[in-house]
Amino acid sequence: MTIKLDAEGHLCDHRLWTPEVAQQLADSLAVELTPLHLRILMQVRAFHDEFNHPPATRPLIKYLMKTLPDDDISNQTLQGLFNTGLVARHVNRLAGLPKPPNCL
Repeated sequence: MTIKLDAEGHLCDHRLWTPEVAQQLADSLAVELTPLHLRILMQVRAFHDEFNHPPATRPLIKYLMKTLPDDDISNQTLQGLFNTGLVARHVNRLAGLPKPPNCL
């Protein structure tokens, strides 16, 4: 399946996101998505739906700690899971969302 991305690698239309699309995007980070990854990505999408913008790192982590309390989420956890130090940028990208406005 060919997916249309913007110049920074984010989906042009976040409504076209599926777990399969997420895996295609994750391949660029050498990440094989697990059920935990998908739970996180679904919550990132829920944040976007609730607040109408992609989350930056701090709000993202607070939201995930609240909505996924059994998964022991932290910045370090997300960096390890998603193989990147640019947590908000890449987690939003894999969730099919735009880059948060404060990300470089």
